[in-house]
Amino acid sequence: MSTETQDGDDLEDRVANFLRRNFPQIQMHGGSAAIQDLDRETGEVTIALGGACSGCGISPMTIQAIKSRMVKEIPEIEKVNAHTGAEGGDDMGGGMSPSFPGETVDDDGAADEGPEAPF
Repeated sequence: MSTETQDGDDLEDRVANFLRRNFPQIQMHGGSAAIQDLDRETGEVTIALGGACSGCGISPMTIQAIKSRMVKEIPEIEKVNAHTGAEGGDDMGGGMSPSFPGETVDDDGAADEGPEAPF
């Protein structure tokens, strides 16, 4: 086995261990994080969050934390791309895109004001 292959496997292991060690809440909350692509030459990695992460309201914060912390902890990583299954087109599990009041329009053309308060 060549040193390059061993180093490459080591880099992938370090990225996977980084995700498990730094973001256990992903798995604890029913989500998953997987390395989708790792380009050793450019130092670019693509992470896909799936399961409960798809459509989760705090997944953008989780993605930002992964992006900022991974490049600091793993010197070979220069750029992190991360996304959830909510964007569609991947195999990371379904999920729905969350909507917030004012973001959607009802069938009658009126803006969604969100649920009415019970009082």
